Amino acid sequence: MSQEQNQQQLRRSLKTRHLTMIALGGSIGTGLFLASGGAIAQAGPGGALVAYISVGIMVYFLMTSLGELATYMPDSGSFSTYATRYVDPAFGFALGWNFWFNWAITIASELVAATLIIKYWYPESNSFIWSLLFLSIIFLLNFLSVKGYGESEYWFAIIKITTVIIFLVVGILMIFGILGSERIGFENFHVGDAPFHGGFFAILGVFMAAGYSFQGTELVGVAAGESENPRESVPRAIRQVFWRILLFYVLAIFVIALIIPYTHPSLLASDLNNINTSPFTLVFERAGFAFAAAVMNAVILSSVLSAGNSGMYASTRVLWVLAKEGKAPKFLAKLNKRGIPINALLLTTAVGMLAFLASFFGDGVVYLWLLNASGMCGFIAWLGIAVSHYRFRRAFVKQGHDLKELPYRARFFPFGPVFAFTLCMIVILGQNYQAFIGHTIDWKGLLMTYIGLPLFLAIWLGYKWKHRTKVIPLEECKFDHK
Repeated sequence: MSQEQNQQQLRRSLKTRHLTMIALGGSIGTGLFLASGGAIAQAGPGGALVAYISVGIMVYFLMTSLGELATYMPDSGSFSTYATRYVDPAFGFALGWNFWFNWAITIASELVAATLIIKYWYPESNSFIWSLLFLSIIFLLNFLSVKGYGESEYWFAIIKITTVIIFLVVGILMIFGILGSERIGFENFHVGDAPFHGGFFAILGVFMAAGYSFQGTELVGVAAGESENPRESVPRAIRQVFWRILLFYVLAIFVIALIIPYTHPSLLASDLNNINTSPFTLVFERAGFAFAAAVMNAVILSSVLSAGNSGMYASTRVLWVLAKEGKAPKFLAKLNKRGIPINALLLTTAVGMLAFLASFFGDGVVYLWLLNASGMCGFIAWLGIAVSHYRFRRAFVKQGHDLKELPYRARFFPFGPVFAFTLCMIVILGQNYQAFIGHTIDWKGLLMTYIGLPLFLAIWLGYKWKHRTKVIPLEECKFDHK
């Protein structure tokens, strides 16, 4: 490969251990450390477990779909590229910009979260200075090299996984009365109307929260484009996701529900403004660890920085691919000598910073609208994975290919992508079911919740109208891969 060609390609520097931790660490964050408490309080222990298990199964099927696509054709454009090839170029265009916007705004939300967390130690400090510091760290990790991103995510994931394992060990010892004052057993599953509290709609509400908690697992599809050996590392990362979701999320929620009754007032108050309300903190404190809040604060801060770091990486790569394919301004396709899409990185950093600054003006109204618009983007991306995989496999078979040619084959096809598509659609349409329940419809709430959907449709249909694109017939889908 000539030097000129080499400078037009991303560097394949991510090792198998990096990809495994990106897949795993992407799903462990504030959703587990904070939101799980609110889930138990809202739907009871049984309702929370049903919701998280259901979403966990959906995510597993999505990851196997993505695994089949990413091992056959590893590409940093991921779902945008797959949708362009196997569904419709307009759908791929909309998915790419949808994904970029989602993670660019996520960077801003993580900056806000980081400043709230740091106030635990320095309540009088300047929020803007902390945000600038965290943004600089995230930018530098992505600017130096792809290996810098992979290595930082590896260690961020190690911190999160170690915390969860220690939590599970401490929790199980408490349940059996080895730690703490007495044996707990299943008493808290019989408090009030537990294990199921609030009925179907309460479980549906937790279903939404669980969906947000798992967002980030799909980043392995983007990272596959810079993996040293995607045909080996992607399947290994995918295979481990299901069991680790089961271990980390389901078992953690089960342990929390056994130790803390769902009626505990602190569970409902779980948020970034008060780390003392984290169910992990409550359990550690009940076990006699007085320093639990400070330790959990540090762990949650690492989770927030990890999410911002991943957001910067993923959105930069997708924007670079869009530019390469002529779907974004050409200057964004530039790579520096280290194989970093430098202009895409600078633009994404600027957008993240501008969105963060918007949180200071007009009581954060602009920022809130941006955040609500991005809230649905992750589910739309998942929907795109399911649709792309379904059409990929059908076209693959229709064109006479043998399934043995696939380096990794998703199990339970076509049930997997169809099941994931259906559940994603339920989550998207049911985002704000509360707006319909009262005496009058909450139109403002509806608009803020669903603003991401018409935006996505406008981009999709606008590109389709301008370029007169059509759904690609299965016989014409291309299978030449890198």
